[in-house]
Parts: sequence; structure tokens; C-alpha cells
Amino acid sequence: MLRIIFLFESMLSNGDIRNTDFSSELKFTSSRSGGKGGQHVNKVSTKVELHFDYMNSFILNDEQKRLVGLKLQAFINKEGILMVVAQEERSQLMNRKKAVQKFYSLLEKAFRKVKKRVATKPGPKYHKKRLETKKKHSLQKKLRNRWKAEN
Repeated sequence: MLRIIFLFESMLSNGDIRNTDFSSELKFTSSRSGGKGGQHVNKVSTKVELHFDYMNSFILNDEQKRLVGLKLQAFINKEGILMVVAQEERSQLMNRKKAVQKFYSLLEKAFRKVKKRVATKPGPKYHKKRLETKKKHSLQKKLRNRWKAEN
């Protein structure tokens, strides 16, 4: 068991989240959804809600749980369960697949590390160009003054 958990953690730390199997920890509920489908919409439960209790997950480590809690607050309810809803398609199976895809993309977004911006200084070409434009601008203004003085 410990070896399996270590394997999952190493897979997640490498950013290979799509190859990790969360199916044992995901719960699905379905209900009626609105939208296209006519009378069929009123009879069949096609809307799918994916529930993931990230705090009690055996697959995620503590740091990853903290990142999910911080970055995906909009998808977490009061009980601390991450919820993803899919109701775009007409079939429950397709909505279930969409919900799982959304779930994986949300986790990828939460685990993505933001690169720090490296501050750079302007190069010599920039300085040269800036000075040239300043000289042109000042020359333009001087020429205007001469024309006014003649009149």
C-alpha cells in the first residue's frame, strides 16, 4: 500500500496527472438538466456532478491538497468537497466523460507552477533609439520656433 501511494505521489509531482487513476475516489451523481433535448430532457437524468473529497484523498499529498484548497476554492463546497458539473451533452455517459476531463484540467491548473518573471534591463539598442527619437523631436520643436520668430 505504501509503495502504491509513493508511486502515485511521484507521478503527480512530475506533472503527469492525466495518467493517475482517481476513479476509486470519485463519486458521481446525476440529475435532470436543462437545455436542448425537448421532452427527453424532462424524463432522463443527464446532468452529471463529480464529487471529490480532496482532503481525505490517498492519492494527493499534503502540499497538493493545500494547492487544491487554495486555487480551486470556487469549486469547493462548504463540506470541503470539490464539485465539477457537466450538462452540455444529451447523454449521461458523455457528460460523465466531460466532468472527468474538467476535473483533470482543474487539477493540472492547480498544480501548475507559475514561472517567476525575470527582470531585464533595456539593451544598448533601445538607449540609442530613444536618444535618436528625442533628438528628432527636439529638432522639430526648434524648427517651429524659428518659423514663429520670422512672422
